[in-house]
Amino acid sequence: VLSFKRDSLRKAFSMILQDSWVFYGSVHDNIAYGNKHVSREDVIRVAKAAQIHDFIESLEEGYDTIIKHDGTSISKGQKQLIVIARAMLSESKMLIFDEATSNVDTETEMKIHQSMKSLMKDKTTFVIAHRLSTIQDADLIMVIHFGKMIELGNHQTLLENRGFYASLFNSQFE
Repeated sequence: VLSFKRDSLRKAFSMILQDSWVFYGSVHDNIAYGNKHVSREDVIRVAKAAQIHDFIESLEEGYDTIIKHDGTSISKGQKQLIVIARAMLSESKMLIFDEATSNVDTETEMKIHQSMKSLMKDKTTFVIAHRLSTIQDADLIMVIHFGKMIELGNHQTLLENRGFYASLFNSQFE
């Protein structure tokens, strides 16, 4: 990692964090961020994949609607979906989702899950989550408790082991 140039590292990763950020500017510019030569069609394509296109189209000025400085003109879930669309537009090979669904309602969480599946295709993805529904389709799940890895496996294996993961999963879905 130390041998990489900063710009190369930035292009290698896309991050979708718990507290997503948007900036003052149009919805289009927020999705196209850092991608100077992107077309409107590309922005619409990723917005559809991120499950945010219909919401954007319902805005008075659609993709040209201005988002306020602090992003209060849209909900947290809508911000998350815009950030996911932005990540879809990037060509990064690695994704980091850090509690990407923690502050949203169930309906938006389902949209984010669908978006994540599209975005993660053919990419190395790290998902940090307390909501286990977010990670149950992962190839490999690492359970960390008090800073130590205590279990490792896929969802089915971890449930069959009846360890900490299984008890967490069962408590969330009872």
